[in-house]
Amino acid sequence: MKRKLLLLFISCVLLGSCYTETAVPITANFEYIVKEQDFSVPVILSFHNSSTGGDQYFWEFVGGTPGSSQDKNPGEVFYDKPGIYTIKLTVTNIDGEKDIVERQITILDQIRIDFDYQIEGSNYPPVAIDIANKTQGLGLDYHWNFEGGLPAEFEGVVPPTVIYENPGTYTVTLTVKNGQDVVELTREVRVDPDIVVDFDWDPISEDYDYQAPVVLNLKNHSENATSYQWSLVGTNINQSVEQHPTVIYNAAGNYQIKLTASNDKKSLSKIKTIKIHEDTNLYVLENIKLGISYAHNTNLIPAFYSTKYRKSFFSNELTPELGKDIDLAFYGLNSDFTTNKFISPDKTINYGLPSIAQATPTVFVNSQELCNCGLNFSESDFNSLNTDAALRNLSIEYSAGGDQKFNQNVPRIVLFKTADGRKGVIKVKQMVNQANAGSHIVCDIKVQKKKR
Repeated sequence: MKRKLLLLFISCVLLGSCYTETAVPITANFEYIVKEQDFSVPVILSFHNSSTGGDQYFWEFVGGTPGSSQDKNPGEVFYDKPGIYTIKLTVTNIDGEKDIVERQITILDQIRIDFDYQIEGSNYPPVAIDIANKTQGLGLDYHWNFEGGLPAEFEGVVPPTVIYENPGTYTVTLTVKNGQDVVELTREVRVDPDIVVDFDWDPISEDYDYQAPVVLNLKNHSENATSYQWSLVGTNINQSVEQHPTVIYNAAGNYQIKLTASNDKKSLSKIKTIKIHEDTNLYVLENIKLGISYAHNTNLIPAFYSTKYRKSFFSNELTPELGKDIDLAFYGLNSDFTTNKFISPDKTINYGLPSIAQATPTVFVNSQELCNCGLNFSESDFNSLNTDAALRNLSIEYSAGGDQKFNQNVPRIVLFKTADGRKGVIKVKQMVNQANAGSHIVCDIKVQKKKR
């Protein structure tokens, strides 16, 4: 009886144990860490397996390297292409329990920023640039900023043509984002100064009085132009494309000069008016200072004069080329002006003045009252001389009487004839005594022009 009770107890104990045994629960879980928090390729992940109740683990890394693992903690996984990837962990145990967890990660493309631009034509305004976006990467956002340009900004891969109207140096800035990183690149655009059109002119030395015919050297002061068009009505050529043309006006009148300056972007024009006077065949030269011999020889006030250049010269300024154009020389003995005369340029050495290389002779009538040559040209005649008409019939020849010196009385009218046959009149209107150093005469001259 006791034996039966014992077996029954043992059986009950054994049966009771079978009914109370339960499976260990499984929870699949993990965390990943992005190396340096850099989600742009290449991306490296490391994992921490926080699953419970598991005995076996199977990792699946679609798009990663390695692509799978059976380690509890698989180490590092490498992604080299952008995209959205699923990381899957399957956890099982010896009881046949199983749990699965999936997580997604977005791998961003690396930003390889670059762009260039091409200018349409020259850098003169308006400047138009066409942009080539050379940035590499997928899933990127682009923002463009165009300092001083139209448009001022743009969102998108390739912006439209950008226009710059004003001169200056401007920045083009591209900002690229991939969801995490922001990269910026700036380049400069140079817009050259705009066209400025302007000009003036200078007559050749002989035509300073603008009496026809006038040879005019046009001076082009335009800026930022590559071509020119002159309208020159009334000249010998009427039009020109030269930068600095030379023209001739053969008749008196008012004329318009028009210059159009152009580059590949635009053209601008300017018009000016010039007045050409009737020809009097007479140069009028006023307030000419000529020093006495001491003033000339000490380089204080010159005594040699050229009607061609309308200028006084010291001896040391004269080259042989200039020397042949000296028309008159003044000899003043002292600051008291007791002895004065105009002397021929080829006779200066006879009066204590340096000789002039290549000098030509000029005939002077210093004393009409002593020449006995029928000349009686007065101050009134000088003042009323507006053309060369009164000079044409004058017979101006050398005579010993006419070559006589004159004293300090002013005004003094002196007649002369140059080596090339031009006739003229000098009116000495003032004698200035400033001791030897600065003593000089002041005179006006009217002389025929040289025939061309």
